[in-house]
Amino acid sequence: MGAGAAIHFFLVGMKRLVLTGTLLATVLFGAAVAHGEISADGSLFVSFNGGFTPHTLPRDRNAPVKVRLSTSIRTADGSRPPRLRQIVLAVNRYGHISTEGLPACSPDLLESTDPSTALARCGDALIGRGQLTANLEFSDRPPLPAHGEILAFNGRDHGRPVILLHIYGSQPVNVTVVLVFSIRHPAKGKFGTVLKTRIPRIAADLGYVTKASLTFNRRYRYRGRERSFLSARCAAPSGFSGAIFSFTRGRFAFAGGKKITTTLTRTCAVR
Repeated sequence: MGAGAAIHFFLVGMKRLVLTGTLLATVLFGAAVAHGEISADGSLFVSFNGGFTPHTLPRDRNAPVKVRLSTSIRTADGSRPPRLRQIVLAVNRYGHISTEGLPACSPDLLESTDPSTALARCGDALIGRGQLTANLEFSDRPPLPAHGEILAFNGRDHGRPVILLHIYGSQPVNVTVVLVFSIRHPAKGKFGTVLKTRIPRIAADLGYVTKASLTFNRRYRYRGRERSFLSARCAAPSGFSGAIFSFTRGRFAFAGGKKITTTLTRTCAVR
């Protein structure tokens, strides 16, 4: 073996050794990777968490996955946080959204509806469910805690594919808010799908969100084939049984110019 070949062999071996060691460390100290991230801008804190199942996926083709996301917003002294104006979620390029053959709903069908009416109108387009906790503010009393239900629908708005979040709270008052998430697919970079929405002012004027969680797990049949709204593969390098990757990035923009960005790192195994 010549000197050049020996050096190449050594470098390849070291690269494999380093990656293997990193994967092993992730397994042994998984809490550091699997837990959520807490990011801050001054006294404002955003906790962002999420994951997917199953964790064992094919290397060269997509398989159905269940995805869960959650977030909470708070301030250091417990006061009201600034108004949340925008949410941007970016999903790893090896995750895939499929809507072929899946019915779509429009925002106008969901406005001013409760969950049962929303499901009656757009149940075939349902792709996920979640929960919301907020504080409602009234001028003559302290903030009141409120709980709501979130329904996620595959949608179209002005001819473009979107994800619609139907948010409904019934205690202490009935409130319906519909968020429209645009969908973009960047040609380059680690994130292949970007979801973006603006929070209506009317929603912020009613109070502020403290916690929210959402799970996507829609399976359906189209042209005789089983399909999944979300699917993914484990893009581990050849010769390796797993990978560490940037799963999801969340960007939260608030009134007053505060912006918080946090990225969740996760692992997968090849089956």
